Amino acid sequence: MTTLIKIGGTLLDSAESRERLASEIARAVEDGLEAVVVHGGGKQMTRFLAERGIESHFVNGLRVTTPEVLQAVLKVLAGSVNQELVAAFTAASARAVGLSGMDSLVTEARRMSEELGWVGKPVKSDSKLLELLISNGYIPVVACVAGDAGGQFYNVNADQMASSIAAAFPAERLLFLTDVDGVRGAENTILTAISPTGCRRLIDGGIATGGMQAKLEAACEALRSGVGEVVIAPGALAGIIPQLLAGDRIGTRLTPEMC
Repeated sequence: MTTLIKIGGTLLDSAESRERLASEIARAVEDGLEAVVVHGGGKQMTRFLAERGIESHFVNGLRVTTPEVLQAVLKVLAGSVNQELVAAFTAASARAVGLSGMDSLVTEARRMSEELGWVGKPVKSDSKLLELLISNGYIPVVACVAGDAGGQFYNVNADQMASSIAAAFPAERLLFLTDVDGVRGAENTILTAISPTGCRRLIDGGIATGGMQAKLEAACEALRSGVGEVVIAPGALAGIIPQLLAGDRIGTRLTPEMC
């Protein structure tokens, strides 16, 4: 069974963190794990745009994507961030293949709104290319850029894309590796487990906002689509991959029974 691992862009911003995660995933694959990696890169995008005098604008946590910003998305997310992660896997003696959702329409998207520009919402994902790569010993590394049948690129939220791809298998588990320790409740403590009702309560109460809101919504969507379990966990913790695969209680866990 396949495990989908989504890595937040902040975790990929330093070579040390990038190489550690790639090494941990590579070792797990050597031991038999079937893995697909999806990554973000929002921090890198904001920095790239700022260096060129382009201000980033967000609506409900989504980056307004003009044609100019979309070109930057392709250069940064599907370009440098993706290839640096592939290189880290190569250095860890793993065979990784960098992709975007446009490749064989791994993830097809539709435009969300005029206000957001070329921001897309995943409509469906196709796992056939990913399964072909996995069965031949490769690790697919997918940037959060999707496409449509007309050849139009879309900037897609990485959590939504990870959920869509995980559902296409469906994956045994979906791991969201992020820069926080897990989901915090009303008392500001990490919740070891949470139900969709609890997620909605956190969102409606303004406790889970922005990136965490997106993760919770994507997590429950994945579970409704047949994914076995979802874990939101701290990717900065050394040894996080083997610990999560061993079932250690780290971060916040959601299961279909809760949904």
